[in-house]
Amino acid sequence: MEGLIPEDQIRLLQDEATLGQCGVEAVSTLSTLEVASRMFGGKVHGSLTRARKVRGQIPKVAKQEKKKMGRAKKRMKYNQCFVNVVPASGKKKGPNANS
Repeated sequence: MEGLIPEDQIRLLQDEATLGQCGVEAVSTLSTLEVASRMFGGKVHGSLTRARKVRGQIPKVAKQEKKKMGRAKKRMKYNQCFVNVVPASGKKKGPNANS
């Protein structure tokens, strides 16, 4: 509970007793206390039986083609540089040439 002074951080136990009254030794300011409690509120997204219904309502989007990786990328680069070379007039063009 950050941002609260220690006096405001006192929480009562189920029988409205504090830890000091229960015989717990003095807790220092740097102690860590693990607390398990129930939170108020309901479910966030409903039951799992409705999941199929929600999935069916979402429109299907076609998968996009990804860049090639690994062996396929090296093969494509080899073909681009050595196999599919069209002889240009005079000067050799660089790999980033647009024309």
